[in-house]
Amino acid sequence: MSPVTVDDVEAAAERLAGTDIAQRTPVERSRSLSERCGADVRLKMEHLQRTGSFKTRGAYNAISRAVDGSGEGADEPAVERVVAASASNHAQGVALAASDAGIDATIVMPESAPAAKIEATRAYGAEVVLRGSAFPEAMAHAQTLTDDPGTRFVHAFDDPDVVAGQGTLGLEVLDQVPAADTVLVPVGGGGLAGGVATAVTARSPETRVIGVQTEGASTLSESLAAGELVTRDEPDTIADGIATGGLSDLTLGLLDEHLDGALVVSDDDVASAILLLLERAKQLVEGAGATAAAALLNEDAVDELDLAGETVVPLLCGGNIDVTTLKEVVTHALVDRDQLIELSVRIDDTPGTMGEIATLIGGERANIRTVRHERSRPDLPVGDADLVFEVETNGPAHVDRVLSAVREAGYEVEWTTREA
Repeated sequence: MSPVTVDDVEAAAERLAGTDIAQRTPVERSRSLSERCGADVRLKMEHLQRTGSFKTRGAYNAISRAVDGSGEGADEPAVERVVAASASNHAQGVALAASDAGIDATIVMPESAPAAKIEATRAYGAEVVLRGSAFPEAMAHAQTLTDDPGTRFVHAFDDPDVVAGQGTLGLEVLDQVPAADTVLVPVGGGGLAGGVATAVTARSPETRVIGVQTEGASTLSESLAAGELVTRDEPDTIADGIATGGLSDLTLGLLDEHLDGALVVSDDDVASAILLLLERAKQLVEGAGATAAAALLNEDAVDELDLAGETVVPLLCGGNIDVTTLKEVVTHALVDRDQLIELSVRIDDTPGTMGEIATLIGGERANIRTVRHERSRPDLPVGDADLVFEVETNGPAHVDRVLSAVREAGYEVEWTTREA
């Protein structure tokens, strides 16, 4: 018998229904994504949960069962404290669920975890321990803290109670979008995908469930192909919420049984999805939360899935983006769209020239971010200099107007795309 069944998921849904821990998050149609892939795209807004992600579902199911004595380890002493390891949102889910249950929580997070997520976890009342550069090291340390009687380790995905709780999201999607043809689920450790796939395939066998990972953290396709766990010691992706380094035997077994396919997208796809969701859907999501939607911006993925005419539901599973990451994403997008460029202008190094050129650029309504004066380049004649302006524009046509204005004034100018 499978370690997690749809009955387990439905029991978790009943347990959550009596609390305000997990809300019923909305679904909205995305016209932009629908036009991109020729499908009817419905965004499941799970990033609007109280902690900003779906993780409260699984954490509450596991902790509430442990406290009432019906869950994993039910024959052991009453649970008074929980320990968890998290690279991202599981930390906040466990902290909130433990606080609601009136017990202590210790969460081990990698030192690279976003500051916003660390502070949010502490704000829910948990003790946060920072250990290691990546999730596997944090996990190893957390497992050394569980020897005391009455302590329960709440794994982010290798826990049937957690997986069943995450699977309630799948039931909710089917209730809200009964005509769903394809559900796109981001995959880190596989707890969400395993739970959702278990629920959806049992209640709507004709609906496909597709797992999506990023290139720097892709272990799902390799593990399914090998028939055993394939891991990464140092996953590298802007989608920190799915940078777990691998699945577990539990989740790999569930995904092998229930998943209909696996896709890999790039960090560039994810960054584009974050920005599109922000600009068009007015939704701020983190990298992991945008990974499913990123598949709809990847032409190869869209072609592989053959989504034309389907109703497609990407799960926006997290909204806790670090401000530094958001800045990097926006900067990358500006560079890609020629809205952030560098102009290198050769001048006679005389007073007032910088002001004259700045006036020309400003006259075309372009904004100068920075300027530097280069006098020591080996190719510069004596008495000449290069002024390098970092300039914000409205796009390629605007760039052409700025270049024309500077050249018509008699200056030699080169335009290069600013490094993101």
